Amino acid sequence: MSAAAPQPRRSRVIDDKSLSLEHHRSLWQDAARRFRKNWLAVAGLFVVIFFLTMALIGPHIAPYDFLEQSIVKAFQGPSAEHFLGTDDLGRDVFSRMLHGARTAALVAFLSTSISLVIGIGVGAWSGIHGGRTDEFLMWISDLIQAMPGLLLVILINTTLRRPIINWFDTLYEQTKNPFYLNTLWLDYVLVFSALALIAWPGLARLVRGQVLSINEEDYVLAARALGGSQLHIMLRHVIPNALGPLVVAVTASMGGAVTMEAGLSFLGIGVQPPNASWGSILEEGRRYWQIFPHLILIPAVTIGVIQVAFVFLGDGLNDALDPRRNS
Repeated sequence: MSAAAPQPRRSRVIDDKSLSLEHHRSLWQDAARRFRKNWLAVAGLFVVIFFLTMALIGPHIAPYDFLEQSIVKAFQGPSAEHFLGTDDLGRDVFSRMLHGARTAALVAFLSTSISLVIGIGVGAWSGIHGGRTDEFLMWISDLIQAMPGLLLVILINTTLRRPIINWFDTLYEQTKNPFYLNTLWLDYVLVFSALALIAWPGLARLVRGQVLSINEEDYVLAARALGGSQLHIMLRHVIPNALGPLVVAVTASMGGAVTMEAGLSFLGIGVQPPNASWGSILEEGRRYWQIFPHLILIPAVTIGVIQVAFVFLGDGLNDALDPRRNS
C-alpha cells in the first residue's frame, strides 16, 4: 500500500505569521484597538477635543467682546445676530461661553498638572522608600482626604484672597508699580492651587500602589541587582509602567476640575467678573431662569456634557488599558 501523501502546511504557516504579528504588537496598539471599539469613549474623546479646541481658539473667533454691554439688547433669545441670545446686560452669551471655555480648560489643565506632579513625586517616593517616610507621606494624604474637598477649597479661597490683596496694596504704595493693582489673575491662581491641593492625595495613593506592585517584578529586581539607583529605577521602570491607571485618573480629575471650578464661580468664590466663567454665567442666569430659561440652560447643559464626556473617555481608557477586561 502506498504511503499517505503529506498534509499541506499552509495553515501552520499562516498561524505562525498571525502569532508573530500578535507578538510584535505593542501594548499601546492593543489599547488603541480596544478603545476604537468603544463608541461612547470615542464620542467622549471627540467632545473633549472640541472643548479644548474652543478653549484655544474660541476667544479669537467670538463675534463680540464678551464684556460689551447694550441695555437695549438685553434678554434677547437665540437669533442669527446672537446665536445663544443675550443676558441681562445685553452681553452676547455665545461670546461669553467661548471665553468661559478657556477659563475652564485653563483651570482644569493647570490644577491637574500640579496635582499630577505632586502625586507622582510623593507616591513614587513613598512606595520606593517605605518605612517611616511612607507612613508620614500617607498620613498627610489621609489628613487632606479626610476633609470635605469643597469646604477645603472654599476655606482656602476665602481666607487667602483678602490678605493677598492687602499685601499687594501695600506693595503698590511702596513701589508704585501698576502690576500690583491688577489682581484679576489672583482668581485663577487661588482656584487651581486649591483644586490641586485636594486632588494630589488620590493620585499619590494610586502611584504608591502601582509602585509597591511593580517593585516586585523581575525586571525591577534585576535592575536593582545590577546596581541601578533608586531614581533611575523610578524614572526608567516604575513610572512608565504605572502610566496606564494614571492616565485614567488624570482624565477623571480634569472633568472634576471643570465642574468644581464652575461650582466655585457659581458660589461667588471662584473666577469672578470681569473674568468669564461658566459658573458665573450660570449664577447670573439663575435670577431670570423662569422668564428667560436659555440663560441657565446653555451653561448648565454645556457643563453637563463636558463632565459626561470626560467620564466616558476615562471609562474607555480604563477598559482599553486593562487587557484583563478583554481577555
